[in-house]
Amino acid sequence: MGMTQVTTLECTLCGAEYDPNQIIYTCPEHEGVKGILEVTYDYDAIDDAFDGDLGGPIASQWKYEAFLPVASDADIVTLNEGGTDLFDAPNLSEALGVETLVKDDGRNPTGCFKDRASAIAVTKAKHAGRDIITCASTGNAAASLSGYAARGGMDCRIFVPGDAPTGKLAQPLVYGADVLAVNGSYDEAYDLSVEVTEKYGWYNRNAAINPFQVEGKRTVGHELADQSIARGHVPDWVVFSMGDGCTIAGAWKGFKEFYDMGYVEGHPKMLGVQAEGASAIHDAFHDHDDVDDIAETLADSIAVGRPRNTVKACRALEQSGGTALLVSDDEILEAEKLLGSTEGIYSEPAGATPVAGVRTALDRGIIEQDETVVVVSTGFGLKDTKSAEKATGGVDRIDPEITEVERLYGTAAEAAADD
Repeated sequence: MGMTQVTTLECTLCGAEYDPNQIIYTCPEHEGVKGILEVTYDYDAIDDAFDGDLGGPIASQWKYEAFLPVASDADIVTLNEGGTDLFDAPNLSEALGVETLVKDDGRNPTGCFKDRASAIAVTKAKHAGRDIITCASTGNAAASLSGYAARGGMDCRIFVPGDAPTGKLAQPLVYGADVLAVNGSYDEAYDLSVEVTEKYGWYNRNAAINPFQVEGKRTVGHELADQSIARGHVPDWVVFSMGDGCTIAGAWKGFKEFYDMGYVEGHPKMLGVQAEGASAIHDAFHDHDDVDDIAETLADSIAVGRPRNTVKACRALEQSGGTALLVSDDEILEAEKLLGSTEGIYSEPAGATPVAGVRTALDRGIIEQDETVVVVSTGFGLKDTKSAEKATGGVDRIDPEITEVERLYGTAAEAAADD
Protein backbone atom coordinates (compact mmCIF):
# COMPACT_ATOMS: atom_id res chain seq x y z
CA MET A 1 0.00 0.00 0.00
CA GLY A 2 1.15 3.53 -0.74
CA MET A 3 1.48 6.61 1.44
CA THR A 4 -1.95 8.21 1.16
CA GLN A 5 -0.93 11.45 2.88
CA VAL A 6 2.07 12.04 0.57
CA THR A 7 1.19 13.72 -2.72
CA THR A 8 4.43 14.24 -4.66
CA LEU A 9 8.19 14.61 -4.59
CA GLU A 10 8.91 18.10 -5.92
CA CYS A 11 12.27 19.38 -7.14
CA THR A 12 13.40 22.38 -5.10
CA LEU A 13 15.03 23.93 -8.19
CA CYS A 14 12.67 23.42 -11.13
CA GLY A 15 9.43 22.23 -9.55
CA ALA A 16 9.30 18.92 -11.46
CA GLU A 17 7.17 16.33 -9.67
CA TYR A 18 7.78 12.62 -9.15
CA ASP A 19 5.86 9.64 -7.80
CA PRO A 20 6.59 9.37 -4.04
CA ASN A 21 6.14 5.59 -4.12
CA GLN A 22 9.22 5.04 -6.32
CA ILE A 23 12.80 5.08 -5.07
CA ILE A 24 14.29 8.28 -6.45
CA TYR A 25 16.86 10.46 -4.75
CA THR A 26 17.26 13.64 -6.80
CA CYS A 27 15.71 15.31 -9.84
CA PRO A 28 17.40 13.90 -12.97
CA GLU A 29 17.01 17.26 -14.73
CA HIS A 30 20.03 18.56 -12.81
CA GLU A 31 23.62 17.33 -12.73
CA GLY A 32 25.01 15.64 -9.66
CA VAL A 33 22.90 15.92 -6.52
CA LYS A 34 21.68 19.49 -6.98
CA GLY A 35 18.05 18.62 -7.69
CA ILE A 36 17.04 17.96 -4.08
CA LEU A 37 13.44 16.78 -3.72
CA GLU A 38 10.80 18.07 -1.31
CA VAL A 39 8.11 15.75 0.06
CA THR A 40 4.67 17.36 -0.23
CA TYR A 41 1.56 16.31 1.68
CA ASP A 42 -2.22 16.33 1.77
CA TYR A 43 -2.60 18.15 5.07
CA ASP A 44 -6.36 17.67 5.18
CA ALA A 45 -5.76 13.91 5.18
CA ILE A 46 -3.11 14.29 7.87
CA ASP A 47 -5.42 16.43 10.01
CA ASP A 48 -8.14 13.79 9.75
CA ALA A 49 -5.74 11.00 10.73
CA PHE A 50 -3.82 12.77 13.51
CA ASP A 51 -5.23 12.11 16.97
CA GLY A 52 -2.27 13.05 19.16
CA ASP A 53 -2.83 14.74 22.51
CA LEU A 54 -1.20 18.10 21.82
CA GLY A 55 0.43 19.49 24.92
CA GLY A 56 0.47 16.00 26.41
CA PRO A 57 3.23 13.40 26.82
CA ILE A 58 5.53 12.54 23.90
CA ALA A 59 6.61 8.92 24.16
CA SER A 60 8.46 8.95 20.83
CA GLN A 61 8.41 10.58 17.40
CA TRP A 62 5.73 8.10 16.37
CA LYS A 63 3.18 10.24 18.20
CA TYR A 64 3.24 12.09 14.85
CA GLU A 65 2.98 8.99 12.66
CA ALA A 66 0.20 10.61 10.62
CA PHE A 67 2.80 13.14 9.42
CA LEU A 68 5.47 10.58 8.54
CA PRO A 69 5.99 9.25 4.99
CA VAL A 70 5.68 5.53 5.67
CA ALA A 71 3.17 3.18 4.06
CA SER A 72 0.22 2.11 6.18
CA ASP A 73 1.24 -1.55 5.87
CA ALA A 74 4.95 -0.98 6.65
CA ASP A 75 6.52 -2.69 9.65
CA ILE A 76 7.92 0.18 11.69
CA VAL A 77 11.57 -0.23 12.73
CA THR A 78 12.05 1.74 15.92
CA LEU A 79 14.25 1.99 19.00
CA ASN A 80 11.85 4.48 20.61
CA GLU A 81 13.56 7.54 19.13
CA GLY A 82 12.37 11.08 19.73
CA GLY A 83 10.30 12.33 22.63
CA THR A 84 13.33 14.13 24.10
CA ASP A 85 12.67 16.53 26.96
CA LEU A 86 12.83 20.31 26.73
CA PHE A 87 14.80 21.35 29.80
CA ASP A 88 14.72 24.63 31.68
CA ALA A 89 18.34 25.74 31.95
CA PRO A 90 18.51 28.39 34.70
CA ASN A 91 22.27 28.18 35.23
CA LEU A 92 23.02 28.38 31.52
CA SER A 93 20.51 31.22 31.20
CA GLU A 94 22.34 33.19 33.89
CA ALA A 95 25.70 32.55 32.25
CA LEU A 96 24.48 33.63 28.80
CA GLY A 97 22.26 36.50 29.92
CA VAL A 98 19.10 35.29 28.18
CA GLU A 99 16.36 32.78 29.07
CA THR A 100 17.55 29.53 27.53
CA LEU A 101 16.03 26.07 27.28
CA VAL A 102 17.80 22.95 26.03
CA LYS A 103 16.38 20.12 23.95
CA ASP A 104 18.91 17.34 24.38
CA ASP A 105 18.68 15.00 21.40
CA GLY A 106 21.87 13.29 22.50
CA ARG A 107 19.49 11.17 24.59
CA ASN A 108 18.22 9.33 21.54
CA PRO A 109 18.90 5.56 21.37
CA THR A 110 22.28 5.72 19.60
CA GLY A 111 23.19 9.07 21.16
CA CYS A 112 22.29 11.47 18.38
CA PHE A 113 19.56 13.41 16.62
CA LYS A 114 19.96 11.35 13.45
CA ASP A 115 18.00 8.45 14.94
CA ARG A 116 14.84 10.31 13.93
CA ALA A 117 15.81 9.91 10.26
CA SER A 118 17.36 6.44 10.52
CA ALA A 119 14.09 4.95 11.76
CA ILE A 120 12.39 6.23 8.61
CA ALA A 121 15.22 5.03 6.34
CA VAL A 122 15.28 1.44 7.58
CA THR A 123 11.48 1.23 7.68
CA LYS A 124 11.24 2.39 4.06
CA ALA A 125 14.15 0.24 2.86
CA LYS A 126 12.62 -2.91 4.33
CA HIS A 127 9.19 -2.05 2.92
CA ALA A 128 10.83 -1.62 -0.51
CA GLY A 129 12.37 -5.10 -0.23
CA ARG A 130 15.98 -3.93 -0.02
CA ASP A 131 18.50 -6.03 1.93
CA ILE A 132 21.43 -3.58 2.09
CA ILE A 133 21.42 0.02 3.27
CA THR A 134 24.27 2.53 3.09
CA CYS A 135 25.26 6.10 3.87
CA ALA A 136 28.23 8.43 4.15
CA SER A 137 28.83 9.96 7.54
CA THR A 138 31.18 11.98 9.70
CA GLY A 139 30.30 9.47 12.42
CA ASN A 140 26.84 10.03 13.90
CA ALA A 141 24.77 8.90 10.92
CA ALA A 142 27.01 5.85 10.65
CA ALA A 143 26.32 4.84 14.24
CA SER A 144 22.65 5.66 13.97
CA LEU A 145 21.96 3.84 10.72
CA SER A 146 23.97 0.81 11.83
CA GLY A 147 21.93 0.48 15.00
CA TYR A 148 18.63 0.69 13.18
CA ALA A 149 19.82 -1.66 10.44
CA ALA A 150 20.68 -4.19 13.14
CA ARG A 151 17.23 -3.73 14.65
CA GLY A 152 15.65 -4.24 11.24
CA GLY A 153 17.79 -7.21 10.25
CA MET A 154 19.48 -5.43 7.33
CA ASP A 155 23.09 -5.41 6.14
CA CYS A 156 24.70 -2.00 6.52
CA ARG A 157 27.68 -0.53 4.60
CA ILE A 158 29.08 2.75 5.90
CA PHE A 159 31.49 5.23 4.25
CA VAL A 160 33.32 7.61 6.59
CA PRO A 161 36.19 10.09 6.16
CA GLY A 162 39.52 8.77 7.29
CA ASP A 163 39.72 11.23 10.20
CA ALA A 164 36.34 10.33 11.75
CA PRO A 165 36.55 10.03 15.58
CA THR A 166 37.29 6.47 16.66
CA GLY A 167 34.59 6.67 19.33
CA LYS A 168 31.97 7.14 16.68
CA LEU A 169 33.32 4.28 14.56
CA ALA A 170 33.22 1.79 17.44
CA GLN A 171 29.43 2.01 17.52
CA PRO A 172 28.68 0.88 13.95
CA LEU A 173 31.24 -1.90 14.28
CA VAL A 174 29.49 -3.19 17.40
CA TYR A 175 26.18 -2.95 15.54
CA GLY A 176 27.63 -5.25 12.87
CA ALA A 177 28.09 -2.78 10.01
CA ASP A 178 30.89 -2.79 7.44
CA VAL A 179 32.76 0.47 8.02
CA LEU A 180 34.83 1.74 5.08
CA ALA A 181 37.17 4.59 6.05
CA VAL A 182 37.83 6.60 2.89
CA ASN A 183 41.23 8.24 2.52
CA GLY A 184 39.74 11.67 2.00
CA SER A 185 37.15 14.15 3.24
CA TYR A 186 33.51 13.63 4.16
CA ASP A 187 32.52 15.03 0.78
CA GLU A 188 34.65 12.42 -1.00
CA ALA A 189 33.11 9.66 1.12
CA TYR A 190 29.68 11.06 0.28
CA ASP A 191 30.34 11.07 -3.46
CA LEU A 192 31.55 7.47 -3.29
CA SER A 193 28.43 6.38 -1.41
CA VAL A 194 26.25 7.90 -4.13
CA GLU A 195 28.28 6.14 -6.82
CA VAL A 196 27.95 2.72 -5.18
CA THR A 197 24.23 3.29 -4.67
CA GLU A 198 23.82 3.75 -8.41
CA LYS A 199 26.05 0.76 -9.20
CA TYR A 200 24.80 -1.79 -6.67
CA GLY A 201 21.26 -0.63 -5.98
CA TRP A 202 21.74 -0.35 -2.22
CA TYR A 203 19.22 1.83 -0.38
CA ASN A 204 20.86 5.18 0.42
CA ARG A 205 20.11 6.88 3.73
CA ASN A 206 22.12 10.04 3.01
CA ALA A 207 19.88 12.71 4.49
CA ALA A 208 20.65 15.41 1.95
CA ILE A 209 19.65 13.38 -1.11
CA ASN A 210 17.12 10.91 0.31
CA PRO A 211 14.03 13.15 0.45
CA PHE A 212 12.41 11.17 3.24
CA GLN A 213 15.24 11.68 5.74
CA VAL A 214 14.44 15.34 6.34
CA GLU A 215 10.88 14.20 7.03
CA GLY A 216 12.02 12.12 10.00
CA LYS A 217 14.10 15.02 11.27
CA ARG A 218 11.12 17.34 11.13
CA THR A 219 9.60 15.51 14.12
CA VAL A 220 11.86 17.64 16.33
CA GLY A 221 9.88 20.63 15.05
CA HIS A 222 6.62 18.84 15.83
CA GLU A 223 7.88 18.11 19.33
CA LEU A 224 9.03 21.69 19.93
CA ALA A 225 5.62 22.97 18.83
CA ASP A 226 3.91 20.37 21.03
CA GLN A 227 6.11 21.30 23.99
CA SER A 228 5.42 24.99 23.35
CA ILE A 229 1.70 24.23 23.64
CA ALA A 230 2.35 22.49 26.96
CA ARG A 231 4.35 25.47 28.22
CA GLY A 232 1.91 28.05 26.89
CA HIS A 233 4.65 29.96 25.12
CA VAL A 234 6.46 29.73 21.78
CA PRO A 235 10.20 30.50 22.01
CA ASP A 236 11.51 33.48 20.10
CA TRP A 237 14.47 31.53 18.70
CA VAL A 238 15.38 27.91 18.05
CA VAL A 239 19.10 27.38 17.46
CA PHE A 240 20.74 24.53 15.54
CA SER A 241 24.22 23.81 14.28
CA MET A 242 24.35 23.27 10.51
CA GLY A 243 26.33 20.78 8.42
CA ASP A 244 24.48 19.53 5.33
CA GLY A 245 21.47 21.72 6.24
CA CYS A 246 18.96 18.89 6.66
CA THR A 247 18.36 19.26 10.38
CA ILE A 248 17.40 22.91 10.52
CA ALA A 249 15.33 22.49 7.34
CA GLY A 250 13.42 19.58 8.84
CA ALA A 251 12.90 21.27 12.20
CA TRP A 252 11.47 24.38 10.57
CA LYS A 253 9.20 22.35 8.30
CA GLY A 254 7.79 20.46 11.28
CA PHE A 255 7.12 23.54 13.40
CA LYS A 256 5.68 25.43 10.43
CA GLU A 257 3.28 22.56 9.70
CA PHE A 258 1.81 22.81 13.20
CA TYR A 259 1.59 26.60 12.85
CA ASP A 260 -0.04 26.47 9.41
CA MET A 261 -2.53 23.85 10.60
CA GLY A 262 -3.55 26.03 13.54
CA TYR A 263 -2.20 23.71 16.22
CA VAL A 264 0.12 26.34 17.73
CA GLU A 265 0.03 30.13 17.83
CA GLY A 266 3.17 31.73 16.48
CA HIS A 267 6.49 30.29 15.43
CA PRO A 268 10.14 30.85 16.34
CA LYS A 269 12.90 32.31 14.25
CA MET A 270 15.57 29.80 13.29
CA LEU A 271 19.22 30.56 13.97
CA GLY A 272 21.68 28.38 12.07
CA VAL A 273 25.22 28.22 13.42
CA GLN A 274 28.25 27.01 11.49
CA ALA A 275 31.92 26.74 12.31
CA GLU A 276 34.20 29.30 10.69
CA GLY A 277 36.02 26.48 8.92
CA ALA A 278 32.84 25.06 7.35
CA SER A 279 30.69 28.04 6.43
CA ALA A 280 29.06 27.20 3.09
CA ILE A 281 25.39 27.56 4.14
CA HIS A 282 26.12 30.75 6.07
CA ASP A 283 27.90 32.16 3.03
CA ALA A 284 25.10 31.19 0.67
CA PHE A 285 22.45 32.72 2.96
CA HIS A 286 24.31 36.00 3.19
CA ASP A 287 25.02 36.03 -0.59
CA HIS A 288 28.76 35.74 -0.28
CA ASP A 289 30.44 35.10 -3.61
CA ASP A 290 33.38 33.11 -2.27
CA VAL A 291 32.08 29.74 -1.05
CA ASP A 292 34.89 27.46 0.09
CA ASP A 293 34.23 23.74 -0.27
CA ILE A 294 36.93 22.72 2.20
CA ALA A 295 35.67 22.00 5.72
CA GLU A 296 38.09 22.40 8.61
CA THR A 297 36.60 22.31 12.12
CA LEU A 298 36.91 20.12 15.20
CA ALA A 299 33.10 19.84 15.21
CA ASP A 300 33.23 16.85 12.88
CA SER A 301 29.45 16.38 12.75
CA ILE A 302 29.13 19.69 10.90
CA ALA A 303 32.42 19.52 8.96
CA VAL A 304 30.76 19.64 5.54
CA GLY A 305 32.46 21.56 2.75
CA ARG A 306 29.75 21.07 0.09
CA PRO A 307 26.35 20.92 1.81
CA ARG A 308 23.72 19.20 -0.34
CA ASN A 309 20.70 20.77 1.37
CA THR A 310 21.68 24.42 1.22
CA VAL A 311 18.46 25.40 -0.57
CA LYS A 312 16.17 23.93 2.10
CA ALA A 313 18.31 25.31 4.94
CA CYS A 314 18.35 28.83 3.51
CA ARG A 315 14.60 28.70 2.94
CA ALA A 316 14.08 27.73 6.57
CA LEU A 317 16.17 30.67 7.75
CA GLU A 318 14.42 33.10 5.42
CA GLN A 319 10.85 31.90 5.97
CA SER A 320 11.21 31.92 9.75
CA GLY A 321 12.76 35.39 9.83
CA GLY A 322 15.99 33.98 11.19
CA THR A 323 19.62 34.14 10.17
CA ALA A 324 22.95 32.32 10.11
CA LEU A 325 26.22 33.11 11.86
CA LEU A 326 29.68 31.67 12.40
CA VAL A 327 31.62 30.71 15.53
CA SER A 328 35.23 29.66 16.04
CA ASP A 329 36.43 26.25 17.20
CA ASP A 330 37.62 27.83 20.45
CA GLU A 331 34.14 29.23 21.04
CA ILE A 332 32.64 25.78 20.39
CA LEU A 333 34.96 24.19 22.96
CA GLU A 334 34.07 26.88 25.51
CA ALA A 335 30.39 26.24 24.85
CA GLU A 336 30.83 22.49 25.32
CA LYS A 337 32.32 23.07 28.77
CA LEU A 338 29.72 25.72 29.64
CA LEU A 339 26.78 23.47 28.78
CA GLY A 340 28.21 20.63 30.83
CA SER A 341 29.30 22.67 33.85
CA THR A 342 26.06 24.65 34.14
CA GLU A 343 23.40 22.07 33.31
CA GLY A 344 25.04 18.63 33.44
CA ILE A 345 24.47 18.07 29.73
CA TYR A 346 27.43 16.41 28.03
CA SER A 347 27.40 17.29 24.35
CA GLU A 348 29.75 16.68 21.47
CA PRO A 349 31.14 19.84 19.80
CA ALA A 350 28.42 20.10 17.13
CA GLY A 351 25.78 19.76 19.85
CA ALA A 352 27.32 22.62 21.82
CA THR A 353 27.75 24.85 18.77
CA PRO A 354 24.26 26.40 19.23
CA VAL A 355 25.31 27.63 22.69
CA ALA A 356 28.30 29.37 21.13
CA GLY A 357 25.92 30.79 18.54
CA VAL A 358 23.65 32.28 21.21
CA ARG A 359 26.61 34.09 22.77
CA THR A 360 27.61 35.55 19.42
CA ALA A 361 24.02 36.48 18.54
CA LEU A 362 23.63 38.31 21.86
CA ASP A 363 26.89 40.20 21.32
CA ARG A 364 25.73 41.25 17.84
CA GLY A 365 22.22 42.25 18.94
CA ILE A 366 20.54 39.52 16.88
CA ILE A 367 19.00 37.98 20.00
CA GLU A 368 17.62 40.41 22.61
CA GLN A 369 18.04 39.77 26.32
CA ASP A 370 14.27 39.73 26.93
CA GLU A 371 13.71 36.91 24.42
CA THR A 372 13.49 33.15 24.96
CA VAL A 373 15.90 30.78 23.22
CA VAL A 374 15.90 27.02 22.67
CA VAL A 375 19.22 25.37 21.86
CA VAL A 376 19.07 21.89 20.38
CA SER A 377 21.99 19.64 21.28
CA THR A 378 22.25 16.99 18.59
CA GLY A 379 24.84 14.54 19.92
CA PHE A 380 26.10 12.98 23.16
CA GLY A 381 29.56 13.96 24.40
CA LEU A 382 31.02 10.47 24.56
CA LYS A 383 30.95 10.52 20.76
CA ASP A 384 34.08 12.72 20.84
CA THR A 385 36.03 12.65 24.09
CA LYS A 386 39.17 14.17 22.58
CA SER A 387 37.39 17.47 22.07
CA ALA A 388 36.11 17.35 25.65
CA GLU A 389 39.68 16.95 26.86
CA LYS A 390 40.66 20.03 24.87
CA ALA A 391 37.72 21.95 26.32
CA THR A 392 38.53 21.14 29.95
CA GLY A 393 42.30 20.87 30.10
CA GLY A 394 42.27 17.36 31.51
CA VAL A 395 42.52 15.94 35.04
CA ASP A 396 44.68 16.88 38.03
CA ARG A 397 47.04 14.01 38.81
CA ILE A 398 48.13 13.68 42.45
CA ASP A 399 50.01 11.29 44.72
CA PRO A 400 47.94 9.26 47.25
CA GLU A 401 48.66 11.75 50.06
CA ILE A 402 46.32 14.10 51.97
CA THR A 403 48.87 16.87 51.52
CA GLU A 404 48.21 16.72 47.80
CA VAL A 405 44.52 17.44 48.39
CA GLU A 406 45.42 20.24 50.81
CA ARG A 407 47.65 21.70 48.14
CA LEU A 408 44.62 22.02 45.89
CA TYR A 409 41.89 22.91 48.37
CA GLY A 410 43.61 23.99 51.58
CA THR A 411 43.25 22.38 55.00
CA ALA A 412 39.95 20.97 56.23
CA ALA A 413 39.48 24.06 58.41
CA GLU A 414 40.12 26.37 55.48
CA ALA A 415 37.72 24.39 53.28
CA ALA A 416 35.02 24.58 55.98
CA ALA A 417 35.55 28.33 56.26
CA ASP A 418 35.13 28.67 52.51
CA ASP A 419 31.80 26.80 52.70
